[in-house]
Amino acid sequence: MGFFDRFSGKKSEPTPAPAVPLEVNGTTPVPVAGVKSRLVAAREKLEALDLPGALAIYEELLTTAGDRADVLVAISGDLGSAGHVAHIIELVAPRYDANRHGPATGLNLLQAYLAVRNADAAQHVLDILFGLNRPELEDRLHGFSNAIAELIASPDQGPASGDGAPVTPTEMPKVSLISISKPIWFYGLEAMAEQLLPPKEGRLRRIAFAQLALPGYPNLVEAMKKPEDELGRLCRAVPLWFAETFYFSPSYTPIAAVGLLNMPDGGGNHYALFGSEWSTENLRQLVETSTGGLDYIVTGALGMLAGDYELSLRVWEVKSYRERKSFKVRWTPATADQALSKLQSEVRAYMEWSPTSAALAYTVPAQPRAWLDTLGASLGLFLVEKQLLTLDRLPPVIELVTPAGEHAATGEAASLAFLTLRHRAGRVGAIPLPPPANLARSPLVTQAERVLNP
Repeated sequence: MGFFDRFSGKKSEPTPAPAVPLEVNGTTPVPVAGVKSRLVAAREKLEALDLPGALAIYEELLTTAGDRADVLVAISGDLGSAGHVAHIIELVAPRYDANRHGPATGLNLLQAYLAVRNADAAQHVLDILFGLNRPELEDRLHGFSNAIAELIASPDQGPASGDGAPVTPTEMPKVSLISISKPIWFYGLEAMAEQLLPPKEGRLRRIAFAQLALPGYPNLVEAMKKPEDELGRLCRAVPLWFAETFYFSPSYTPIAAVGLLNMPDGGGNHYALFGSEWSTENLRQLVETSTGGLDYIVTGALGMLAGDYELSLRVWEVKSYRERKSFKVRWTPATADQALSKLQSEVRAYMEWSPTSAALAYTVPAQPRAWLDTLGASLGLFLVEKQLLTLDRLPPVIELVTPAGEHAATGEAASLAFLTLRHRAGRVGAIPLPPPANLARSPLVTQAERVLNP
């Protein structure tokens, strides 16, 4: 099963840009540095869930640099990562030439056609890719050939509807993956980026933290239709916590990946839950379709065993596609903070994590279990504000935000998280609005209050 089958896609790895910009249809090309900066700007708009803004930049780039392989693979990969596969087909398919642009963009395009269940178009792209005679791609292409064969054999078959009739492809729910590349509590404080976030320079290790699987979770499909419960929030909050931790290291550039279930016929979105951990093939495709590639991927599983919580993590080294290290921890409500602190310490030590120098100094939360709830609540309201979730998909907002206020005075990050969380609750119309809280005394916190409440 590929990532476009399971998650609706990921970002693509760009091929190296040519040293001299190409001329396209007699127009003046965008300089190499300009192309890179515009791609970054478009990616940031996708991360901020501003699709129209990203598409405007892509149209501009395609007009002046649309014949460049690195541009096409980056655009197709970033759109795939954000789940906008239809726009890959619209923007990239008319320009793709396999001999000129290579296989990477073709693979992204092929997966996009599979995601929208267009077997004829997928077969056409597959034939073109086989025609490149690239031995290293053969196993992958044969896998796609099997997927197309299954699609052709059952073009209209899917889960049964309530009256027993087959559900057509357009009626089938789809899962998209949302990549969070900065601390979730930072969104809303972009004006303070230089004060709050450390610079990212030089050769960085690229690491992805995947939403945890919930093996053995009862009635997974039905659970996704209900407001999130504790395990659901934790399976997303843990990768958010580790991505935040590694963002404040000078050696890493991290992302956290969480899933949304897109319901058909205007049914809105739900949080996605995964019943099994990512397979090696999933990891391989994630790397092949990630901008800049990845050096490490951290997957894991979460569950309850005999009344205890159990969490396992696996660190995968991408170079060899081998599991390099695993961690496991169990806790009860009384031992959660101690167990989670130990787990984070072990992961940081193994990955040779070191703190970065920034105006906002990273500190390990004294109560990580409560911090996970704050991160999970921040994600939920962020997605509601971006109109990717509705408030009824979350527990009552006052139950999400009030606990964050109880811990807001424990540090700068906790205060900033409460400020953005409460501000976002007001923006989405939550009633009643949680009360203000005591905050850490800090110039950064004071400035953040002014930014959020000018």
